[in-house]
Amino acid sequence: MNLKRVLIGYLPIVLLFVLSNAANSEEFRVANIFTDNMVLQRNQAFSIWGWGNPGSPVSVQLQKQSATVSPDEQGRWEANFKAIDLGDPFSISISSAQNSIVLKNVLAGDVWICSGQSNMEWVVRQAGNPQQEIAKGDWPLIRHVRVDHVTSPSKLDDVNNSGWQVCSPDTVGNFSAVGYYFARELQRELNVPIGLLHTSWGGTIIETWISPESLKNHPDFKDAITKIEAITQNPEQQQTRAKKLDQWNQDFRKALEDKSTQWKAPEMDDSDWTSIKAPGSWESQGYQQLDGIAWYRRTITLPDSWESQPASISLGKIDDIDITFVNGVKIGSLSDWTKVRKYEIPSKLLRAGENSIAIRVTDQAGGGGIIGDPNDMQIERAGEPAISLAGNWKFKKSDLTKKLGERPEQPFRGPNHPTLLSNAMVNPFLLVKAKGVIWYQGESNAGRAYQYRSLMPLLIQDWRRRFGQDFSFYWVQLANFTMPRDTPGDSQWAELREAQTMALTVPKTGQAVIIDIGEARDIHPKNKQDVGKRLALNALAKDYGRSVVYSGPMFQSVEFSGDQATIHFDHADGLNSKNGPLKHFQIAGDDKIFVWAEAKLDGNKVIVSSASIKNPVAVRYAWADNPEGCNLYNGAGLPACPFRTDTWKGVTQNN
Repeated sequence: MNLKRVLIGYLPIVLLFVLSNAANSEEFRVANIFTDNMVLQRNQAFSIWGWGNPGSPVSVQLQKQSATVSPDEQGRWEANFKAIDLGDPFSISISSAQNSIVLKNVLAGDVWICSGQSNMEWVVRQAGNPQQEIAKGDWPLIRHVRVDHVTSPSKLDDVNNSGWQVCSPDTVGNFSAVGYYFARELQRELNVPIGLLHTSWGGTIIETWISPESLKNHPDFKDAITKIEAITQNPEQQQTRAKKLDQWNQDFRKALEDKSTQWKAPEMDDSDWTSIKAPGSWESQGYQQLDGIAWYRRTITLPDSWESQPASISLGKIDDIDITFVNGVKIGSLSDWTKVRKYEIPSKLLRAGENSIAIRVTDQAGGGGIIGDPNDMQIERAGEPAISLAGNWKFKKSDLTKKLGERPEQPFRGPNHPTLLSNAMVNPFLLVKAKGVIWYQGESNAGRAYQYRSLMPLLIQDWRRRFGQDFSFYWVQLANFTMPRDTPGDSQWAELREAQTMALTVPKTGQAVIIDIGEARDIHPKNKQDVGKRLALNALAKDYGRSVVYSGPMFQSVEFSGDQATIHFDHADGLNSKNGPLKHFQIAGDDKIFVWAEAKLDGNKVIVSSASIKNPVAVRYAWADNPEGCNLYNGAGLPACPFRTDTWKGVTQNN
């Protein structure tokens, strides 16, 4: 899901303050997470809490335990209970002088928190084989609750949700698909009730799920946290900002109606335009808060052999909308920031000598410009060497965009700001006891993969600290995505996968590798069954003591000798190649230029070489946005994790 689309049009901040204070009313009630059909974590002491009139005692009874407590001055009460074990469904009775509540069909079992962005949010009816899966979705010991989407700059005590639902063909279609298939695998093996507390939001960045207490210690976010804290203390100022942003959005929508292409002409004078590098977002090059329309222009010189010949042009990914012209003629347009632009240039359009390329780029929110991989920027013609288009371009904001001005700063519109979902969609559940967390997120942070190296461990430590539980934390590594490339190269997604793998150094963690079941044209691959199963293997092995293989081959070490490299792996029993010779190994010498390599199995090792590299110093495997066809597996049928043996500078290192 495009995180940029969720930046516009959410609740004004004044409503968020109303939400944050709603729990302080004197109405007698239990926290929203407690409903019929819920699952309580077995074998751990736990709490039930809510709100009522100060001084009016509240009595809670379940099984053979009971407790009577009094609400504090803010009306909040909390009743504590000893651990309970598996057994038949039971009821919980909660009463005060004002009212009484009975929660029915409650089970003790294992609670797993499901969180992340859209691939966790994707439900069973959206995933693969929905009709068949829904028809056989009769698992009454699986329960699911989905948390409403809410943002808040301050911590909320409570948040609305769907209510706990018993898994059946009538309900399972709206369960998190990854969560459901994870729970189903556990059910098949354990026959233990599984509760899924599902709190996710499509397109979100990891830092919105981390608390301000933890994030303010990260050097990249200290200033942002300070700014958020200052603004939350002045709600009147925030309302004024909201009004200014609303007006700007109205003007912006009018500006987007402009269809002018006055700067496409090859003969126009662009000598006074500024210079900008492509690829690279314009925000990273001094154009912060630029939303609207801007133009890129460049002149290239072609030899006589290109005269009047058909060709193609690749421009990488463009954020968000492009209209591309060659010699003043439109040759293509796309409005999807995740797709690499590749357009055909008609014959007779190109000429020997100078040729003009002009690109009109419209950015609607968030980052903008020509982004992605420099290797994706080139002009090609059959029988001729490709000509790179990466480097300096002429750049200018459109006149309407200049008039519009910068988007007024508004830190709290949409979920993609530090801490907002931690405050709103995590904080209300900190007293919930859980077996562990399953996490599927990272697509929205791929452009900052090196930063993710510190953010992922920080998230895990933050949640464990705040929940007061050293629970297990398992995540899904990014799937393969976008169209495969013919040549080796750098990759933001590969670097994000590397950052995810590095987090395995944190104790009680695990990873599901899925580079073999993604889809080139869909950021939401349909096969969520294998995703859930591979996550469940981690839990079965590490939480439940089952003798199952939970990981595919993991890079252990490399030895270079002569013209070849020998790769050693962990989790490599039965190392094998699926569907033919090994693919997606790359090798490089001191020049750091990678070429495709020949790779052969040698027991539980892989020997890598290339006739063109006499003295190799580095090997990479599945190092691409989409390493389609990567086929190294172990005997349990689990794919090898992508890796590289070098530590050379990555494309996201300074982002």
